[in-house]
Amino acid sequence: MSYDQLKLDNQICFPLYACSHEVTKKYKPLLDELDLTYTQYITMMVMWEHEMMTVKSLGQVLHLDSGTLTPLLKRLEAKGLIKRERSKEDERSVNVTLTDAGRSLEQKAKDVPFKIAQSFDLSDEEAKTLYTLLYKVMNTLTEE
Repeated sequence: MSYDQLKLDNQICFPLYACSHEVTKKYKPLLDELDLTYTQYITMMVMWEHEMMTVKSLGQVLHLDSGTLTPLLKRLEAKGLIKRERSKEDERSVNVTLTDAGRSLEQKAKDVPFKIAQSFDLSDEEAKTLYTLLYKVMNTLTEE
């Protein structure tokens, strides 16, 4: 007996998974030039936008737990791109601050989004629709 709901082609999760994998592969050569992994890159994107955040806030924005985020931040700190310090106001909280080296990396990374977008064969309208739908799914799943 075969159940249609168990066919791979009928799963919404599979194209999301496969697409995520393929997109990350497209980033790899570009990020190798910056000496960053994809997860380090998205972390740096948030830091370029905010310059300073708590580890907790950074984890919430990136949807990463502390077990994933802490070693990632240690590696970025070892590269001299960020600095981690306990908050003077609340010892339990750790602040992450962008360093000068981290700021200068932003200039080197500025063309990455454009190069990635070129590899998608989507119109501006299609890209906006996809973005909206992906965030709708993500927000629905994280609200549960």
